[in-house]
Amino acid sequence: MKERYKIVYQGGEGEIVEKKSRFIAEIRPVESEEEATAFIAEVKKKYWDARHHCSAFTIGENNEVARCSDDGEPAQTAGRPMLDVLLGRELHNVCAVVTRYFGGTLLGTGGLVRAYGGAVQEGLKNCVVLEKCLARKWKVGTDYSGLGKVQYILAEAELPILDSEYGEGVDLTILVPFDQAGAAEKKLIEGTNGRCRIEKLDEVYFGMDDGKIILL
Repeated sequence: MKERYKIVYQGGEGEIVEKKSRFIAEIRPVESEEEATAFIAEVKKKYWDARHHCSAFTIGENNEVARCSDDGEPAQTAGRPMLDVLLGRELHNVCAVVTRYFGGTLLGTGGLVRAYGGAVQEGLKNCVVLEKCLARKWKVGTDYSGLGKVQYILAEAELPILDSEYGEGVDLTILVPFDQAGAAEKKLIEGTNGRCRIEKLDEVYFGMDDGKIILL
């Protein structure tokens, strides 16, 4: 499994107007090509009277499936610029659909490329994008005299605390990204002179949104 990659956690929409043509972008997280196809069909039904519904999606931790459609616009002027925005932002498992209501003025090849790419950028402004991190839950046990040191080490390493249990000692359940595991274990052992206990639990994916932990 890939240790870190970006996803759209919550979809959104945005709109731009170019020479009286409206470009409405709708963006949604998807986990399969079938989900992406269903979303595209849903948008087409919603804006049934529009001339074009161009789309782009990328699926998989390594963008194994990537598709785009110009839906009647000149080749390479709509779907490809949209896909380029998604890939340029390093996003995974996401679909974008841009609906165009023609305003009566031709935009030309360059104008279409800018409009369709710009609409996706506008839509992404209204999405929640997270970095999805592979981590393992650890239970770190310490006595009360060592609690402050453990909390300091965790804060310095920016390792989130999920739960705290207080009894004869203190057990902290924390999230440790895989790429920080070696350094974190070393700091905890050395920082407490080997007095803390580390129990490694299950693997999870998580993201952070405005300081809030989201388990994925």
